[in-house]
Amino acid sequence: MAKIKTTYFCQNCGNQFSKWQGQCTACKEWNTIVEEVIQKPEKSNWKTPTNTSKRVSKPLLINEIDVSQEARIQTNDAEFNRVLGGGIVPGSLTLLGGEPGIGKSTLLLQIALKLQHKTLYVSGEESQKQIKMRAERINPNSSNCYILTETKTQNIFKQIEALEPDIVVVDSIQTLHSDYIESSSGSISQIKECTTELIKFAKETATPVILIGHITKDGNIAGPKILEHMVDTVLQFEGDRNHVFRILRANKNRFGSTNELGIYEMQGSGLREVSNPSEILISKKDEELSGNAVAATLEGMRPLMIEVQALVSTAVYGTPQRSATGFNAKRLNMLLAVLEKRAGFRLGAKDVFLNITGGITVDDPAIDLAVVAAILSSNEDEALQKDVCFAAEVGLSGEIRPAQRVEQRILEAEKLGFSTIFVSKYNKISLKNTAIKIQLISKIEDLVEFIV
Repeated sequence: MAKIKTTYFCQNCGNQFSKWQGQCTACKEWNTIVEEVIQKPEKSNWKTPTNTSKRVSKPLLINEIDVSQEARIQTNDAEFNRVLGGGIVPGSLTLLGGEPGIGKSTLLLQIALKLQHKTLYVSGEESQKQIKMRAERINPNSSNCYILTETKTQNIFKQIEALEPDIVVVDSIQTLHSDYIESSSGSISQIKECTTELIKFAKETATPVILIGHITKDGNIAGPKILEHMVDTVLQFEGDRNHVFRILRANKNRFGSTNELGIYEMQGSGLREVSNPSEILISKKDEELSGNAVAATLEGMRPLMIEVQALVSTAVYGTPQRSATGFNAKRLNMLLAVLEKRAGFRLGAKDVFLNITGGITVDDPAIDLAVVAAILSSNEDEALQKDVCFAAEVGLSGEIRPAQRVEQRILEAEKLGFSTIFVSKYNKISLKNTAIKIQLISKIEDLVEFIV
């Protein structure tokens, strides 16, 4: 077997060194020098299945390339399929990141247990008994999922060669290590080398690989940034551990849109798909309460109905408080200034508290109108009708600006039984014969007339 040769490179400037050192003498940066393999043994780590064609080694005219055989693998998770763009692509490498304890391992184990394809779940963090205990809660009757507890890539490929699975799940990439690199697991050089080996395996055998990645305290995936460039899809699993909802979104997707969104609810038996999150995010109440307004928003390509709650009260202390949960506090201050300047409401001496229910954070500017409506409703102590919702942006001069993809928002509101939706007069709406009444307004004074 050929000798393994490694050397050290600076990740900042690319300068080469014969041994590791703390500071690069060329660019003066610290802790940027990592070990990299420059010559590997020629022997492959796995045997390419005979029924899988190898990669094309000669150039082909783009019109001659046949992609009809690349059928996606459908999982039993509709939310996961939607975010990926229609299912798992054969030969793809997917990276899933998220906070510790948010449910990354639970999500992929749940998918692996319910798949009809032979799946190998490789864990470097838990023992087989620990995974079995978790699997008992999710789906105890799986006959296609194999569990392997191993961290050495050479041993993993031996088991893959013997088993020949249809899908490989690795939990997590930071726990793997290769004999080609002498550094410890989780180091930059080990992550790059192990990912490179998995990419080569996935592309040559057309076997999809799903990786779980740790994140840093800043929320970025741990390891080199090149890791996200190497893989085909980067998924982010988000949520607050104090709330039951989890959001799966794609930060990068070579095989589909990055605008799709998957929503889950954490339960004792695993993660439940939320097919209609609007019904959960809107609270059920018997009586009408002031300070509540419903907004039609978009998360990616998906329309959602969310509830905005506001509380306006006389300031007890000298300085009025401004507090927003799930909404940008600076934008709240801007909307309050617009109300004071354009509509004549004196809110400068009052406390204003704003909350987006369900524990989610919304950046869509089209919920401005609902925020203003909730604030006015609380200030006047007049409850809004339960079947009224809002979808428009508020400008600094008090004008009601149009929202993007307003027709999707209108149809979602109609589907959930709302009778009236307030939108901008400047939206171009081609919908006809809708059951919901579309109320067109052009300035904030029109909204004040409706509430006060």
